[in-house]
Amino acid sequence: MSASVRPIDEDVDDPEVAGPAVGPSTSCLLRVLGPGLITGASDDDPSGIATYGQAGAQLGYGLCWTMLYTLPLMAAVQMVSARIGRTTGHGIAGVLREHYPNGLLQTVVLLLLTANVLNLGADLGAMADALDLLLPGPRWLYVALFAGICAYMQLVLRYARYVAVLKWLTLSLFAYLGVVILARVSWWDLGLALVQPHVDISGPGLTTLVALFGTTISPYLFFWQAAAEAQDLNAFPRRRDLLHAPEQGGAALRRIGVDTVVGMTFSNVVALAIMVTTAAVLHPRGITDIQTSAQAAEALRPLAGPFSATVFALGIIGTGLLAVPVLAGSAAYAVGEARRWPVGFGRRILEARAFYATVALATLIGTVISLGAVDPIRALYWSAVVNGIIAVPVMAVMMLAASRSDIMGAFAVRGPLRLIGWIATTCMLLAVAAMFAKVALPLT
Repeated sequence: MSASVRPIDEDVDDPEVAGPAVGPSTSCLLRVLGPGLITGASDDDPSGIATYGQAGAQLGYGLCWTMLYTLPLMAAVQMVSARIGRTTGHGIAGVLREHYPNGLLQTVVLLLLTANVLNLGADLGAMADALDLLLPGPRWLYVALFAGICAYMQLVLRYARYVAVLKWLTLSLFAYLGVVILARVSWWDLGLALVQPHVDISGPGLTTLVALFGTTISPYLFFWQAAAEAQDLNAFPRRRDLLHAPEQGGAALRRIGVDTVVGMTFSNVVALAIMVTTAAVLHPRGITDIQTSAQAAEALRPLAGPFSATVFALGIIGTGLLAVPVLAGSAAYAVGEARRWPVGFGRRILEARAFYATVALATLIGTVISLGAVDPIRALYWSAVVNGIIAVPVMAVMMLAASRSDIMGAFAVRGPLRLIGWIATTCMLLAVAAMFAKVALPLT
């Protein structure tokens, strides 16, 4: 990345310059929240909503514990990815390009691109279905409308305005905190489920567990947060990568810590609210086959009232508008860095033509997938499973890179953060291996 970008004009907007990363004022906290908050909020995309809704409807409160126990794992992995971007000035693909074999780089990028485009298409379809619940109309028109809005935000808006829009879209997640209030939750049963983890070792149970892990700890989130941190080096004039400005490390790491923990906590609280709502409202009535976010909203209507269904559907649209640009953007960052293109939403279109073309192409392919013969019901759920499978090699490579002092210098990941990152990678590996083993057993 070069300095030929459109910077934020005033250093006072930079929390690393204007003051401490942790302070008592609300305005200071709001300035601190950025890549971590957006990353966490985009994790609750329509694919995630469908997965959380299905888990609650199918298994009741049985898997609610995953949102509690995956929080430290999710926060640690995202903190590692953010440190890579802030320390090196490159996204994950850029680091792999410089320090690892080209074959490994191309494999990781291809896996990410495949998962992102599938996820993007599923999200566009879910947004269209949600709008159809509120305002019946042609599905193809709604898919095209949302694809156009997301493309406009990325291709036309200035970087600072684009980030501001993404921050405002995170407010849509509060819809799910409101819906859970209207559900008749058995707080005793929920409390027991949270403190006494239970794993269903059946094939569908393990697949649902992998889907939950995959939608909570998704590869596109790693690439997005690392790239966003690297992009901000150009957006904020006084920032330099920590390898060349180690004196900025204290403030930078504190900001990353606060931003990431707040973002991931927000994400998991919302995910828990979705699971609890469907577990309380749908599961007791035997409604267990809820595999799309729009279907969950429709099922809530006769049981929890039309207001709940409307709020749920509006939340799907808001989170989709947040997640689709992140999916397309993280794919473009990965491809662009692997190909040594100028990358970043702070650049003008003519300067980074290939990068923006990748954003547009990913959105277009996702649109075609959403309008094609792919079953939207299965696409949402299985995109989460695919993310869970792909996350294993991506997390392993990322943890190895973050631990190398020749890449990260004095900011190589050590101690508890490194340990929790590897625990997260191991848990994901074990869940995927168990799923494959269970599926393969009937075939032997």
